[in-house]
Amino acid sequence: MSFLTYLINGLSLGSIYAIIALGYTMVYGIAKMLNFAHGDFIMVGCYVIFTICSTLSGNTFVGIIAAIIICTLLGVTTERIAYRPLRGAASPLAVLITAIGVSYFLENLALLIFGADIKSFSSVVKWNGVTFGDGSLRIQGVTIVTIAVSIVILIALQLFIHKTKEGQAMLAVAEDRGAATLMGINVNKTITLTFAIGSALAAVAGALLCSAYPSLSPYTGAMPGIKAFVAAVLGGIGSIPGAMIGGLVLGIIEILSKTYISSQLSDAIVFGILVVVLLVKPTGILGKKIQEKV
Repeated sequence: MSFLTYLINGLSLGSIYAIIALGYTMVYGIAKMLNFAHGDFIMVGCYVIFTICSTLSGNTFVGIIAAIIICTLLGVTTERIAYRPLRGAASPLAVLITAIGVSYFLENLALLIFGADIKSFSSVVKWNGVTFGDGSLRIQGVTIVTIAVSIVILIALQLFIHKTKEGQAMLAVAEDRGAATLMGINVNKTITLTFAIGSALAAVAGALLCSAYPSLSPYTGAMPGIKAFVAAVLGGIGSIPGAMIGGLVLGIIEILSKTYISSQLSDAIVFGILVVVLLVKPTGILGKKIQEKV
């Protein structure tokens, strides 16, 4: 039963990576930029939940809703102030460097407000979980909720993209921004909506992350954000199902690496996978090769 337990834990961790990777892949697929501050949006959401739960006697529901709202506003504001003026920049490195700057800004702002001390984060999920058989297999409540939430989010995003007018606009902008503009689509509004959705997902991922790993610091979202980027690349950045698959695969590999190889080498294995994927199949599992027009 132990292997099955590790596999389920890997699916849980991978579901968190998948939710984060969905934000990465949506922004890249539509805005054609990598928002490396995305991991720090997770940290902001965690601190919002922590602060509200500390002041409102553990009202986690209010904390999660507030985190989603604040992270959404943060994502929209960041896109409007930091990224939109650089959208027509001659070099894409300008936007990438700005994203890294936003990341450091948020981390240092959190350091000034909350300090560097690691804070204990009470689990948002209060359900104890279920036990199977003679008790050798126990699935934590947060594990079940995390996997279920990731599936619901994937289905909801797929329906939103393919069944709504706004989702169709996103597909059009992702395919050809110039042609979408000629067809009357408001590109700026579409990209802003994409950032809003991605940032809201970061808040949800933050709540689940700190429920599974109850510690909080200004750097809480940094490493999960980078690993989620690896998951997005593994699945095929720009593909929503690919981000989900990449996250699940990466989570399982990380947990099994920690268990059967070495906890110190697990991160090296994760990033080694990124190198292998880029060498063997740069487009990822579900990514498509794009031919540039000249």
